[in-house]
This record gives sequence, structure tokens and C-alpha cells, in this order.
Amino acid sequence: MTSSQAALCAGLPLLLLAAACSDSKSTAQNTPPPAAPAAPASAGTPMATTSIGDASAQAPVQVAVAPDVNPALIDMSPIAGATAVTAQPILTADWRTVGATPEARRNALIRAEVLLSRAHFSPGVIDGQDGGNLQNAIAAYETANQLPADGKMNDKVWSALAKDPRPALTDYAITADDVKGPFLPTIPKDMAEMAKLPALSFTSPVQELAQRFHMDEGLLKALNPGADFSSAGTKIVVAAVGPEKLPMPVIRIEVDKTRRQVRAFGAADLLLAVYPATVGSAERPAPSGDWAVRAVATNPTYTFDPSRLTFGKASEGKLTVQPGPNNPVGSTWIDLTKDTYGIHGTPDPRMVGKAASHGCVRLTNWDVRQLSLAVKNGTKVDFVGDAAGKAPKAAA
Repeated sequence: MTSSQAALCAGLPLLLLAAACSDSKSTAQNTPPPAAPAAPASAGTPMATTSIGDASAQAPVQVAVAPDVNPALIDMSPIAGATAVTAQPILTADWRTVGATPEARRNALIRAEVLLSRAHFSPGVIDGQDGGNLQNAIAAYETANQLPADGKMNDKVWSALAKDPRPALTDYAITADDVKGPFLPTIPKDMAEMAKLPALSFTSPVQELAQRFHMDEGLLKALNPGADFSSAGTKIVVAAVGPEKLPMPVIRIEVDKTRRQVRAFGAADLLLAVYPATVGSAERPAPSGDWAVRAVATNPTYTFDPSRLTFGKASEGKLTVQPGPNNPVGSTWIDLTKDTYGIHGTPDPRMVGKAASHGCVRLTNWDVRQLSLAVKNGTKVDFVGDAAGKAPKAAA
């Protein structure tokens, strides 16, 4: 029995020995899980990654779904449209009639990203950029709608998305809780300096609000020129991304190493959600085979242990970094029955799907939280696919 399994059986705080990408320790109590499925004989094969920006070079997503995205899976609660002048071009954007200007295309892509997010095909950070994460989200959405999966926005994809006619942007009034902090002026890159901090908090209300609404910080500022984000009562324009929870429990998770994507399935193998992901690296490949969720930790600590890790400065010795959204493993850790591996968040959502990880599966903080709320101990986790080509440099 491993130390993490022993801690679980004893009802003690979970020790997440994530040596492949981090060592994390949960401050929450965890109940003993059901018996984990038998681990495969091999730990998996080394992987490298394809060019994420070239959707045509990647294999089509294979998902078991109904002929059309089930509208019952999308919360259709009313949404009040944003009233600011800056929001209007995005609220009315239509890819089918969009002009050739970069601004018009960007407005349409912002609306598309919000609609994809609400349909649970996450593009990662909403930024209006036609990048690899958006292309993969579109490809998965096309497959689910029985359309050719080329990852490109077109009239058919837009028509399917536009079945949700609600506004893509809404107004939000900043609250006292949003601005109370404490906020960190900067996040040190040195692990020893990071370990001195009492918490890895947000650096500003802008970072906090951008993550809450799944937005790029630059886009949030651009939509709200002159806004005082540090003042309670300020009204701002934000993405109307929908509810935090999935509509039903997740029965199975599929980690696609080739496409760098995590897919969540419900009963009868119904596709519930698709998330962009960073999945391992050439140095620390993600595992292969079938595993399971062992436990979930919210606000985990991060333990840097050079005796178990292949990165960082060994001279710094063993260090513990306190919880927070800027913790190296983000705000949530989903522990797997494959020892030292997990699905976790990140302090930099822009790098999801781009930089490599040290073996684990990295999602945005909001995506991994949504997934964590729908899983339980014993939920199946299948690692599929394989990547080709040179992997990018690993990030913490």
C-alpha cells in the first residue's frame, strides 16, 4: 500500500504524491474510496506532441454521442445582455455575415467561444483568437453534431451554435468580496521564494474576475475601458459562460494524449464536456491504460521534493507551496489511482494545451473545478491516443 493509500484508509488528509508533475497535499479530509481498478502492467509509453495549431494534422475526435448535441444538457436560463457600447458588436456578431476585417472576425470568435463554453466544449481562455484550443473545441463540437471535423468555424458550425440565441456577454457589478483580496503584487518564479508566501493568491481583481468568467485579462480590460476593477459597485461587461456544474455526474473521463483534450462522459457514454489539456511531456509522459479517480482535493498545497522530481534546483531541498489559484497545480487536484499522477489546474490558463507538463494532466482552473464537481472516487479515467513530433519545453 502506498503512503497516499494508507492516509486515505486512515481517514487522514490526503497526501497526493504527484512526483511526475508535482507533489501536492490536501488540507481537506477525504473519505476512503472504493477499491481501485487493477493497474495496467506497463506505465505507458513516452509521448511527444503534435502542432496544436494545425487541427487538420490531428486525428478526428471519436466520441459516442447522439446525432446532435443534446439541448437538454445546456442550461437555458435567461441571460440579460450587456448594455455597454463595447459589447454590442460581439452581441450581434454572426459568422455567416461577418466582414473580412480582423475586428469583425474577432468579435464573431468571441461569441463562438462563449457559445462553445456554454455547450460544454471548452475553448479554454476566451480571447477571440483562432488558436489550437478553439480549433479542437470546434472539431469536437463538429463530431458531436455529425459534421466534418476540421476544426474550422463555418456556416454549419455557427448555425448549430446559434441555436442558443442568448447574449454572449452580460453585465456584472463588482462586489466587495471581489476586491477584498489579499492580492499578491507578483508571483515569484523561484520555488524557494514562492514557498515563503502565506498563500498563492490572485495578483489583482482583474486576474480573479478574468478567471471567474473564463476570459483573457486583456479582453476583459478591452471590453471595459477605464473601469476601476478595484472598486466595489463598478459595472463591467463579462462573458456569459453559464453554470459552473455539469448537468449530470461523470461516469468516465477520457484523456486524449494526441489531441491534448479531456472528455467527460455520463450515463450511456453520453458526451458531457470537452476540455483543452496539457498532457505530459517527452521527459515525463502521461500514463496509458485505464485508471480511476482516487480522491479530489480543493486548494491543494504543492510540495517540491527534488528526491522525487526531475526538474528544479535540488539544492533548494524539499519545499511546500501554500494553496491558491497561482499555486503550481492551481486550485484543484483530482488524484488518480496511477500513483503520483493527477488532473489539476494551472496558474496560467493561457498555456493550457501549449506548454508540456511533468506527466500529469493540466486544465484551466475553471475547467478542472467543473470536472471535479461531477466525479467521485472510482470514476473511470482512460488514457488514449499517442502524440507524434517534438514536445514543447515542460513547464511546472
